[in-house]
Amino acid sequence: MSGSVLVVDDDAFIREVLSANFTAHGLRVDTCSSAVEALLRLTTRNGDYTTVLTDLQMPGMHGDEFCRRVAEAYPDLPVVVMTAHASLDTAVAALRAGAYDFLSKPLHIEATVLRLRRIADERGLQAEVKRLRESSGATLEAVGVVGDSPIMQSVYDLLARVCRIDASVLITGETGTGKEVVARILHDRSGRRSGPFVAVNCSAIPEALFESELFGHVKGAFTDARGERLGLLPQAHGGSLFLDEFGDLPLSVQPKLLRALEERQVRPVGASRETAVDMRLIAATNLDLETAIASGKFREDLFFRVNVIHVNLPPLRSRGNDVLQLAQHFIRRFAAQVDKQVVGLRPNAAELLMAYPWPGNVRELRNSIERAVVLTSYDHIGPEDLPPKVREHRSQHVLIASDDPAELLPLDEVEHRYILRVLESAGGNKTLAAKILGLDRKTLHRKLERRGAEPT
Repeated sequence: MSGSVLVVDDDAFIREVLSANFTAHGLRVDTCSSAVEALLRLTTRNGDYTTVLTDLQMPGMHGDEFCRRVAEAYPDLPVVVMTAHASLDTAVAALRAGAYDFLSKPLHIEATVLRLRRIADERGLQAEVKRLRESSGATLEAVGVVGDSPIMQSVYDLLARVCRIDASVLITGETGTGKEVVARILHDRSGRRSGPFVAVNCSAIPEALFESELFGHVKGAFTDARGERLGLLPQAHGGSLFLDEFGDLPLSVQPKLLRALEERQVRPVGASRETAVDMRLIAATNLDLETAIASGKFREDLFFRVNVIHVNLPPLRSRGNDVLQLAQHFIRRFAAQVDKQVVGLRPNAAELLMAYPWPGNVRELRNSIERAVVLTSYDHIGPEDLPPKVREHRSQHVLIASDDPAELLPLDEVEHRYILRVLESAGGNKTLAAKILGLDRKTLHRKLERRGAEPT
């Protein structure tokens, strides 16, 4: 966003100077001579401005009162105050009244323009995050791409930044974390939203048919080719192609897909000419592609071509109280479906939900809550309503709290158990686990292999 500013100052010379300088730096500028005039302007045009820049000492209505009214009526519109009477007291008063920032006269034009642009960018990002949450609605909640945990806030911010960027995206995360929903959100919020969204599960296509499925074929290209077939890449022309289970893409097809992505052209099987394609690739996998590259099962050049933007969806077990927020959402949803007055969780049931590691992520939580809503005879779900594996789960973590030397563990055993715990939390991703542990992958592999615990 370049920024559009409403300048409010009773000094005509200051208005003229700021307007000329801001315009010369690419900002769009309107001016008002009083706070009252500015409030009237905002009643019909508040959406036209990314920032209001106002003086404090003005006749008719003081800048503090103006800030308060703007903050109440237009909470998403930042107000930056400027005054020649700079002091800590005036700054605090303005900020308490609702000002977003505080500048002292005389203004340094380039620094002020930079600050206004940053405010415009911040406002645009915040608005995009808000739109993303609102537009996602129940669909996102149903798969858990919501929550107030810091780790999910970072996901929201990243999605808001990349939605409108026409670059390849790699979405990683365990099964059940909502990768396809994120892919659809990326498409729906992009400039390609009017085009098709073509989704395919790579693990569901036999290797012998992969090339034909992706690129299409002409009649007679092979024994069963009784007619022409339009491939998935051409079908996604003008839109987005979502390749789920991307790590299962056959090695024989990978160089052909890479060439198609690089040249934006495909050649159907049996055809003599290539066809132009214009689509955005969004790929998703629950595999550690860096490990697959190291073992020769995945091409490094294709990985780098697709991994322009990386969105990692966290497992549910790392999202803290999001578990209870999601559970409450599912209770409302399923209670309405079966017409039962189930309104929440009993404390001991909530404790069980928080203690369980949810290997199936939000999908497993959703199914567990649906079962509990159906089975419960009360208005609050209790432990007896939860699935046995949730009810009976006991943490396997070892607590070393004894003072008896006979019960203490050797350092090597403590290290080994901690490595396994980190590896479990990383969803088996050895590259991520090694980074958390501060080891390189070869050292982690060696430590696991030495104890006979190298995961397959």
